Amino acid sequence: MRIDAHQHPYYQGLDEDGVIAEMNTFGIDRAWLLTWYLPPGEDVPGTHGAFNPFNFRPDGTHGGILLRDVVYACHRYPDRFVAGYCPCPSEGSAPVLFETAFRMHGVRICGEWSYRMLLDDPRSIELFRKAGELGAPVVLHIDAPYLPDAQGKMAYQKNWYGGGMGALERALQACPDTIFVGHAPGFWRHISGDADRDSAIYPTGPVTPGGEVIRLLEQYPNLWADLSAGSGLGALKRDPVHGRQFLIRYVDRLMYGRDDRGNRLYEFLSTLDLPVEVATKIFSGNALRLVG
Repeated sequence: MRIDAHQHPYYQGLDEDGVIAEMNTFGIDRAWLLTWYLPPGEDVPGTHGAFNPFNFRPDGTHGGILLRDVVYACHRYPDRFVAGYCPCPSEGSAPVLFETAFRMHGVRICGEWSYRMLLDDPRSIELFRKAGELGAPVVLHIDAPYLPDAQGKMAYQKNWYGGGMGALERALQACPDTIFVGHAPGFWRHISGDADRDSAIYPTGPVTPGGEVIRLLEQYPNLWADLSAGSGLGALKRDPVHGRQFLIRYVDRLMYGRDDRGNRLYEFLSTLDLPVEVATKIFSGNALRLVG
């Protein structure tokens, strides 16, 4: 069995039928469908073409992937999709909205959280605690607020989300009963200890000791991660020997996911000669433990 623990409908040119067609082609049994809501003040014009034109707003901003997109897809393919949803904490009532969607629409994942606010903002903490109370994992998109420039000076990044690993650690501490699933470039760059000195959004080269991802996985049992997108795949491919060791060491808290078209992650993982029990947990077992 294979479960894609990070996918979106109406994204990269694929509606729900397109997602199902890829799943059938690549042997994927189920997928977690996540929202990717963009508040008006966090519009990213360069991404407009990736999303559903129906969600374009009169003010020229795009709403991204909304709850109605996910719910519609899940109603059409209830045996293949599991619904995820993450309301924006800064717009108010996020815990109430999430619980309502949980009970009314069968949402079982709080995600994708992707907002330009600190992960430990009190409004986010209240949402995370509600998700933990309901037994829903929280999928986090983290992008670094600062990266070093060519001179080594820390340069502000306009499209940041979450506030970095310090904010993640404080959220882990504040919500011990909530499972957080780390994801995206601002998370996976920290598999290596030199992350704060690397100017690349998607770092390459050998993984050095002292990575914050490693430290947090060791210290907080409520931190998990998905291997989706170029960020998760890149964290493994940049140093395949380390990547294989990482997968085996943290096998109980890692999940296969795509967050994209194609089958690149599966193709790479197939080259690592993983033990059968490791592959089984990554491809389906862990996702089933979180969302049965």
